[in-house]
Amino acid sequence: MILADTNPASRAGAPMPYPPRHLSLQDTIITRVRPPTRRLLLGLAIAWFCAAPAGAAETHESPYAGEHVRPIKSLSPDDLAELGRGGGWGLAKAAELNGMPGPAHLLEMKDEVPLSADQVTAVAAIFERMRAAAIAGGQRLVAAERALETAFVGRTVNEQSLRTLLSEIGRARTALRYTHLAAHLETLPLLTESQVARYNELRGYADHPCANPPKGHDPGMWRKHNGCE
Repeated sequence: MILADTNPASRAGAPMPYPPRHLSLQDTIITRVRPPTRRLLLGLAIAWFCAAPAGAAETHESPYAGEHVRPIKSLSPDDLAELGRGGGWGLAKAAELNGMPGPAHLLEMKDEVPLSADQVTAVAAIFERMRAAAIAGGQRLVAAERALETAFVGRTVNEQSLRTLLSEIGRARTALRYTHLAAHLETLPLLTESQVARYNELRGYADHPCANPPKGHDPGMWRKHNGCE
């Protein structure tokens, strides 16, 4: 059976009222969105819904996750290895990054700086003294950190003992830092200005010597002696 169209506007070709009487505004909006756009909006909604709980969970994870299995929580395996071999552990940055070479790296670059035979002997002696003191100092620092760890693991720490434990850690760290900085201080007088400049260039701390001759030097002679010409 064919139903007659009783709507005058429809029969006359006039536009339907917006929204049509039998559709809600929400239904009308969804109906008028093109299919590709509807799929995109639906995909974005699903992605947001799925990602929101995961994002919320991630914000609770500690940056220290995994470190709870360390024997000494405050020291990584790399830290322990560095301290055990008498390495610098970044404690001499105040000297190193202010243009005062350290004995360990000088010996590594003795041919590039270059060092004379007498300089190599003198720098090597400084390095051996520093390394021996640094190994002993590193052992002291590790022992102090282990004592703090033990106190917290056993729940035996209190305010007074905590101050005592931290004071020993501070003293051990200060002594170790002095060992490394003092070695840089002792090394500097053995070097010429051009050797210091070359060291800093090789370490990536300074511009090329050909571009900036040190103050007080004749630019022409400086460039000639440094092989710039």
